[in-house]
Amino acid sequence: MKITISHSSGHSSEDMKFLAETSKSHFVIMPSVISPVEYFLSGLIACSATDMIMLPKNGNYKISELQIIGEVVRNDSAPRKFNEIHLIYKFNSDSSDLIARRWVLSTLETYCSTVNTVRGVSKISFSIIHNGIEIASKNEIESGIISPVLTDIPEEIGGACNT
Repeated sequence: MKITISHSSGHSSEDMKFLAETSKSHFVIMPSVISPVEYFLSGLIACSATDMIMLPKNGNYKISELQIIGEVVRNDSAPRKFNEIHLIYKFNSDSSDLIARRWVLSTLETYCSTVNTVRGVSKISFSIIHNGIEIASKNEIESGIISPVLTDIPEEIGGACNT
């Protein structure tokens, strides 16, 4: 994977506009509109959201009304790293609560590369609201520990956010 960031506006160092180029596309980053930290958190959540659409699809389930809310606590002073990340998964599906929980655990503990990049550096927790009912509240992910509930996931459920 290769990404190039170029300062894209004028010759003034005060112009805060950057062009991001990937092997697939390009986009403009304007820190005055969306900060790089917000892009980072959005990418982390979008990676997990991708898994949350693909995992049910791979198992012939339907998921709808997916919403993932990220709440972050950062250091007050530099470096302002993420100390805590809490992800709230809200969605409806035609699966059992156990399968729905497996999808969330699969993305957080195995498939989402961005989450697994900060795992062990930031405290990560999650809540799940499945079909309008809270089935998990502020459960923590332990760095390097795979949940026992994941040991019997069928092969067809597999992950999606590998690129």
